[in-house]
Amino acid sequence: MSEKVYCANCLHCVVVRQYESEQDKYILRVKCNKKKWSKRSGEEKLYKYFTVARRMQTNCEFYEEMGEILPYIKNLKKELPIKDEIYMVKAV
Repeated sequence: MSEKVYCANCLHCVVVRQYESEQDKYILRVKCNKKKWSKRSGEEKLYKYFTVARRMQTNCEFYEEMGEILPYIKNLKKELPIKDEIYMVKAV
């Protein structure tokens, strides 16, 4: 039987900044540090931050659970934004 795992609960699922054309603005994306998400071209795939609670893999050999799945995923789905949010880099 194949077991599906939530990527958001994995140690290798990380949030990264993706800068806009203006270098003082960015949006959040998620990626797998073990490169489990890729496009047909082989290029690494980044997903929108607000969709991370939906990302799952079947039998991922790199899956390292970070904690109890419930209530984590339920809370995550509730707390994530519903669309991309643009962030500004703070001036130093």
